[in-house]
Amino acid sequence: MPETRAAAAVQEAVPAEEYEAYCALEHQLGVLFRRSRALSAEMGRAVHPELEPGAYGILVRIGDVAPARSSELAAYFGVGKATISRQLKVLEELRLIGRQPDPLDGRAHLLDLTEEGRERLDRARSARQQRFYALLGTWPQDDVRLLGQMLARFNALADNLE
Repeated sequence: MPETRAAAAVQEAVPAEEYEAYCALEHQLGVLFRRSRALSAEMGRAVHPELEPGAYGILVRIGDVAPARSSELAAYFGVGKATISRQLKVLEELRLIGRQPDPLDGRAHLLDLTEEGRERLDRARSARQQRFYALLGTWPQDDVRLLGQMLARFNALADNLE
């Protein structure tokens, strides 16, 4: 039985035979998100002991899309420019990222990983990949691929909602 009006509204909108599946999905995603946050915090500490959990994701994003503008990072993470600026300042102070003037806009800077930042991030990512292998190494390869494909499909849908 739904505990709130919102839950009751969802139950009315979703066919009864599917409602339980969506409840189970919501629960499992919650567990996954909590574990993901904990893993990000752990990976951040592996990159640098003083790195805040939120800054780890920013560091990963810079590594993936460099050169990056702070405004693009703020938009990607859905945070204000002041918030992203504070995190970037810490990453710079830890010598994990550097900035260069944007040749197309003299007011802006382009961010990239420093050599040390890239080496530290690569080590942390390698450790994370080894951890995933330890968790999923007994799964059939096709199941691992399917999980990756399903998560990519889910993420693409979620990106379209933003």
